[in-house]
Amino acid sequence: MDLTTFVHALVLAMSIPSGITGFCFWLLERRMEKREKERVKKEAVREKQEFLIVKSIGAAISLGEATAEAVARIPDSHCNGDMHKALEYAREVKHEQKDFLTQQGIEAIY
Repeated sequence: MDLTTFVHALVLAMSIPSGITGFCFWLLERRMEKREKERVKKEAVREKQEFLIVKSIGAAISLGEATAEAVARIPDSHCNGDMHKALEYAREVKHEQKDFLTQQGIEAIY
């Protein structure tokens, strides 16, 4: 075996494991990219869900306020103090939630 053949055989022997290793890293990178895309998609869905939950809570509180005010206007309803306390509590929670979300928005900007 002459030196040229030996060098070619040595280069070939060294390049095969490197090629296999490179291919394995390429596969791992593809898998990680795929998982990252799925994670981003799930996070977007989670954000949308949180947004809708906050809107639903606001809508429920608004409906409760409107109902309490309407019942209080009925002359024969004999609205007791519990209705007024519940209405005040609902308004307090609504404002607390609004203040919290405003603070979070400002912190996200800065």
